[in-house]
Amino acid sequence: MRRVKCYPEAWPLHSPFVIARGSRNEVNVVVVELEEDGLKGVGEGTPYARYGESEASVLAQIASVLPALEQGMTREALQQALPAGAARNAIDCALWDLAARRQQQTLWQQTATPMPARIVTAQTVSIDAPEAMASSALALWENGATLLKIKLDDSFITERLMAIRAAVPAATLIVDANETWQPEGLAARCQLLADLRVAMLEQPLPAQQDEALANFIHPLPICADESCHTRASLPALKGRYELVNIKLDKTGGLTEALALADAARAAGFDLMLGCMLCTSRAIYPALPLAARARFADLDGPTWLAVDVEPAVPFACGAIRLTPASAAG
Repeated sequence: MRRVKCYPEAWPLHSPFVIARGSRNEVNVVVVELEEDGLKGVGEGTPYARYGESEASVLAQIASVLPALEQGMTREALQQALPAGAARNAIDCALWDLAARRQQQTLWQQTATPMPARIVTAQTVSIDAPEAMASSALALWENGATLLKIKLDDSFITERLMAIRAAVPAATLIVDANETWQPEGLAARCQLLADLRVAMLEQPLPAQQDEALANFIHPLPICADESCHTRASLPALKGRYELVNIKLDKTGGLTEALALADAARAAGFDLMLGCMLCTSRAIYPALPLAARARFADLDGPTWLAVDVEPAVPFACGAIRLTPASAAG
């Protein structure tokens, strides 16, 4: 019989993480441990209020499938038992981890994905005054980050971006508006971003306003984040977005994330691989998807004051992988 443990954790951040929805000083996660035949698999999910989740709701969802998990529930059965979200993600990734350890393989081997030596990841510049954001961008650039993700809300867009671009003229910039813009004025903002050589714009409009992007001519690619959760999201995104942002907490685990990546590419979308604020436990299972992504944004654990061990081997703006670090 399989032993199951699930529990919440709180991890303080080394500095406030500020996006359009507010500021965070710590991240709350839910951990699932599955032990069977002397082997342990671990998974982690981050409850996200934007999707109606809390620690309590995620723990309740896990509790609802506890008897089935103890009796050997498979990943395939899990997809039908729980909806996409943090609870299913934590369980699904624990099942992947357990299977990999049982077969003495890494997730790279389990998913038949060649492991690169290095993954470039975005480093996030959170919302602040223009001068402070420019200073943060420059510090990241000087530390080695070449891809910067700029968080914006609906104010001081020009001032913030112009200050950042002046500070880091050679950096690759992507912008995330977190659903705070409106259709009115979007064309002019897209042109501003293109003029400042921004490589991609992520989720400018509220998810329920995606129809405004139909037949919308824009000079830079736009990525769906809050509008894309699973394969079921894709038909409504066609002709409106060029990329989709895959996050394991949205797909409900690696199983659906892999399927979404295949379906999205087949439908003509490029991929972005993202994460929530989290520990390295939540990043390890996402790494095999990085080879398929045009942009990777996996810096969640770099905001923590202290990470789990073993931690993902982050350098500023990159993850450097070795065979010893591949398993997590």
